[in-house]
Amino acid sequence: MEIFTIKKSEEGKRLDQFLMEQKHWPRAFFMKALRTKKIKVNGRKEEAAFRLSAGDEVRSFVLEKRDAVRPVRILYEDENLLVVYKPAGVLTLDITGKEKDTMLSRVSSALMQKGGVAAYPVHRIDFNTEGLLLFAKTEEIRDLLGRLIRDRKISKSYLAIVLGKIEPGHGTLTHQIFKDAKKNQVFVTDEPVKGSKTAITEYERLAYRSGLSLVKCCLITGRTHQIRSQMAYVGHPLLGDDKYGVKTTNRSYKEKRQLLCSAEISCDFGKEAGPLSYLAGTRWSVGDVGFVKKYFGGQ
Repeated sequence: MEIFTIKKSEEGKRLDQFLMEQKHWPRAFFMKALRTKKIKVNGRKEEAAFRLSAGDEVRSFVLEKRDAVRPVRILYEDENLLVVYKPAGVLTLDITGKEKDTMLSRVSSALMQKGGVAAYPVHRIDFNTEGLLLFAKTEEIRDLLGRLIRDRKISKSYLAIVLGKIEPGHGTLTHQIFKDAKKNQVFVTDEPVKGSKTAITEYERLAYRSGLSLVKCCLITGRTHQIRSQMAYVGHPLLGDDKYGVKTTNRSYKEKRQLLCSAEISCDFGKEAGPLSYLAGTRWSVGDVGFVKKYFGGQ
């Protein structure tokens, strides 16, 4: 059991907001604990929207498995945000609460060791994609970073290895994408269809060797599986991508995940970023990428 006594500075917070900040639980996990009466305020079961007062006693009867804290590679950190590296094979976050080891839980644990500041994920990358992720330290900064990404004031570029020699060597892919949520898969078309959204990716072939192209991709839009599906649609699926690519070819290379890395994040904003304007012109790079070294010798 854990006991939290509400401070004056915490007065007025909702119960759900307070505990998710303290424990870094996914909302679904918190709601289940609330329904099963494992959260009480002053000995009583309260609703998620209950407003806390100074001196209130919040008790959690949730038994959590204590796993070893996994290290986080932090490329940049200041009072507002962090830029971290996500390995392939780790979720950014899990809203179901079933998976405890996520990048959100790892970053939250790292921050708690430094003083208990909450972590707020700004965007996601796929489970089997590696690379850079942004985390904010407050909800306000998270919302600001999200707006800057939507307004294309923060740009993200990826490195990928695709099958074949993509021609021309640079260009822009513009398609329509629609998602089948049940299959967690997207479909690409040239013309708009019901429920589709425009997907735009700029690409540049950086190298070609032995039937494989090393490609840099810049997202103009941010659709689910955008790079993977568009590259497959134009005949150059990502090496290792069984969902959109060629499974037999992937196995011949002994690759079981798509070779895709979120390699760079650039701050293309100015004063419109308000409290983050000091980062104008900043660029974060992931550095060496293992699959690039493997197939292109550190190109």
